[in-house]
Amino acid sequence: MAPYLRKFGCYTVPDYIGTRYGGNTARLCAVIVLVVASFTYVTAQINATGTISSRALQIPFEVGVWFGLLGILLCSMLGGMRAVTWTQVAQYIVLIIAYVVPVIWMSNKQGFGLIPQIAYGDAVARVMELEVIQQVGALKPTEAFAGLRALTVEHVTAGTGLASWKFVTLAFMMMAGTASLPHILMRYFTTPSVREARQSVAWSLLFIFLLYFTAPALATFTKLQVLDPNLATGIIGKAFADVAALDWIQKWSNVGFLQIVDSNGDGILQINEFFMRGDIVVLATPEIAGLPFVISGLVAAGGMAAAMSTADGLLLAIANALSHDLYYKMIDPTADTRKRLVAARVLLIGIGAAGALVASLKLTSILGAVAWAFNFAASGLFFPLVLGIWWKRANRQGAIAGMALGFLAGTAYLIYVRFLGGEPWIGLDHLRFGIVGMAVSLVAMVVVTRMTEEPDEETQKMVDDMRVPRGASVLASEH
Repeated sequence: MAPYLRKFGCYTVPDYIGTRYGGNTARLCAVIVLVVASFTYVTAQINATGTISSRALQIPFEVGVWFGLLGILLCSMLGGMRAVTWTQVAQYIVLIIAYVVPVIWMSNKQGFGLIPQIAYGDAVARVMELEVIQQVGALKPTEAFAGLRALTVEHVTAGTGLASWKFVTLAFMMMAGTASLPHILMRYFTTPSVREARQSVAWSLLFIFLLYFTAPALATFTKLQVLDPNLATGIIGKAFADVAALDWIQKWSNVGFLQIVDSNGDGILQINEFFMRGDIVVLATPEIAGLPFVISGLVAAGGMAAAMSTADGLLLAIANALSHDLYYKMIDPTADTRKRLVAARVLLIGIGAAGALVASLKLTSILGAVAWAFNFAASGLFFPLVLGIWWKRANRQGAIAGMALGFLAGTAYLIYVRFLGGEPWIGLDHLRFGIVGMAVSLVAMVVVTRMTEEPDEETQKMVDDMRVPRGASVLASEH
C-alpha cells in the first residue's frame, strides 16, 4: 500500500481517508482508530524504555518510565517526521548490532559457529534433552508473582489442531496490523517519489528479516545458558544459595523483574522456582551468558534505540493526526503553520505523559500491548485503506461503516474475552481480536457501499491516477 499512498500525496492516514472518501466524519473515524492504536503501542514502547532505565539506574519501574519518556520527547521535539526518519536509520544500526553481536558471541563460545542463524540446530537438540532432564512442563509452579512467569512450555513443540490455528491467526494479525499502522505508513510519505517509496519498502523488509531471522537463535542460546548444568552460566539444578548470590539475579530481582524461590526447601533451584518477566529476556541475555559488561551496555542501548525509534513515530502520528486532521482540517481551517506546530508540540508532551502514566500501571506486558495495537489498527483501518486503493466503488458511507463497526466489534470482543471472562471463539483470544473486527469491517463496508450510491466521477478518476506508478502526486497541486 505504501507506494499508492505516497502517489496519492497525503501526509497522514486520516488525511488520506478524509480525502479519498470525502467528509469529516470519515476523517474523524480514522483519527479515533489511529489515536487508540498508536496510544496503545506507545505505552508499550514507554514500558520498554522504563524497563531499561529501571535496570540501568536501579530505580523503581514506575519512575523509570518517566526517564524513558524524557529521551523519547527529546528526539521527537527537535524535528518532524523526516528528521525522525533519519534518526531511526542510526537507531536501527545500533539496534541490529546490539541484537546480533550477543548471539554470534554465544554461538562461537559454545562451539556452534559464527553464523548462528543457520547453525543452532544442534543447540535446539541439546535444549530438548535438557528440558526432559529439568522436567520442563512437568514441574508446575506452586507460587505466583505478579507479571512474572516460570518456564512451563517446551522449546520445540509441534503445534496441531487449535495450536496451529492460533499460530497462523497470530501471524496473520501481525501482518494485517503492520499494513494498517499509521506511523509505519507515514514513513513512506517522507520519500521523494513513488519509486523511492517502493525501494524503501524493499530495504525495510531486508532489514526486518535480519532481525527476525536472528530471534530464534537468540531464544535457543539464552535458554541453553540457563538450563545446561555443564555451562558455568547454568543455574537450574544448582545450589539455591549460589544462584541467589549471582550479580545479575540480584540486580534484576531488585527492580522486580525476576524472582527465585526455594518452594520445596531442598536448597536446589528447580525449573518451577525460577520466575522471570518475559520482556527482559533480550536485555538480560548478555548477563545470563556471562558476556563482557560492554556487551550488556550495547544491548541496553540497542533496546533503548528500538523503543525510542518506534515511540518517536507513534507520538508524531498521534500529534499530527490531532493537530492537522482534527484541529486544522475540522476545527480551525484558518490556523497558520505556527499555531498548528505549537499545537502539535503541546500534544506530544501531553500524549507522552499520558502514555507513561498508563505504562506505569502495568496493565499488560509489552508483547500484549503491541499485539493490541496491531489488532486495533487492523480492525478499523485495514479494509478502508485496501479497498480505497483497489475498489473504485468504495464510498464514504461504506468506509465509515467499516471503520466504526469493525473497530467497535473488535474492541467489544477484546473486552469480552479479556476483562469479562468470556470464552474465546475458535481460539481467538485477546491477542487476536482483530480478526473479529476485520471480518465485521469487511462485511459492513461492502454491504453499505453496495446499498448506497457510488462515488462521483472525480473521485474514481483520482483512484485511477493513484494506481499509476509514475508522475506527480495526485494531490500535488492542491494539497
